Amino acid sequence: MSNRLFQGVIHQMRDAMDRTVGVIDETGSVISCSELGRIGEVLTGIPAELFADQAAVQADGFTFRPFGTQLQAEYAVFVEGTDELAAKFADLCRVSLESIKLLGDEKYDRGNFVKNVILDNILPGDIYLKARELRFNNEVSRVVLLIRLANSSDVSVYDLLQNLFPDKTKDFVININDTDIALVKEVRPSTETGDLEKLARSISDALSTEFLTQPLVGIGTTVKDIKDLARSFKEAQVALEVGKVFDTEKVIVSYDNLGIARLIYQLPTTLCDMFLREVFKSNSIESLDQETLFTIQRFFENNLNVSETSRKLFVHRNTLVYRLEKIKKFTGLDLREFDDAIVFKVALMVKKYLDAKPVKF
Repeated sequence: MSNRLFQGVIHQMRDAMDRTVGVIDETGSVISCSELGRIGEVLTGIPAELFADQAAVQADGFTFRPFGTQLQAEYAVFVEGTDELAAKFADLCRVSLESIKLLGDEKYDRGNFVKNVILDNILPGDIYLKARELRFNNEVSRVVLLIRLANSSDVSVYDLLQNLFPDKTKDFVININDTDIALVKEVRPSTETGDLEKLARSISDALSTEFLTQPLVGIGTTVKDIKDLARSFKEAQVALEVGKVFDTEKVIVSYDNLGIARLIYQLPTTLCDMFLREVFKSNSIESLDQETLFTIQRFFENNLNVSETSRKLFVHRNTLVYRLEKIKKFTGLDLREFDDAIVFKVALMVKKYLDAKPVKF
């Protein structure tokens, strides 16, 4: 796409300069030129430092001036001649071509397109038209991972993620806001949640090692259609919010593994309040002391096994039975019964959900 944009500018420059003018890429191949027959030709004898220093270079009777992004030159304009006028022409061409490249990137850049898709900033009917225009492969599976930092991220975090996933035709690293960066990753259809969690762990470890901060990573579900990327992104957001409420110790949270927490998160708060009042008719859940709550938590973690829980708590079995009887008397729920244990477990999660006042998406 850049080649066509550059050629339009070069064509207009040709008559004004009355000199051969063109553009080469990093391989030295001519991608645009006032002499159409030279397009595709590979220029030899170009100094290696041309794309490194971003300074004007003269070679083989031409003046070269590199241009591209602020971090790296991707192209170089060349003008016939090595005189002072040729250097000025090269500078003028560089300014014009950089501007047209910036406008072209905003219009045709795939990364910008993917960002608009996941943020729902593009009409559904326009998604496929734009994908065809950009030759965006829509026949692969992709997933959205949302990396959230504790503090505002700087450009170096974004650059590190770009270096971890350098293939810009398959993987897209997108700045969402000051703390969130989305990774739209192409994956195999057979990729499982465990594989994605390993990938998320490697990202988290790399960032924590480099920047001494532990990021959170939310993982959406794998989708096969580009229009569903917005759903995968929202799922990654929900995973982080639900994890913040119910699994505060986790740094990797997958939407697929949220379980009943995902259902509770989607309930209206009025319904949650009603449920708690029905479960705890005579006494409030706040009346339970921390020791009792700790005992209940360990009892659940040990699959309602009295002997195993008492051993883990370093208390006599009868002591634990006494505590469970006390809870039964207080709430009317016998945690040794599976159905009652489920009701109490859900009630605890609902209470935690109401206390957290999570953000809805």
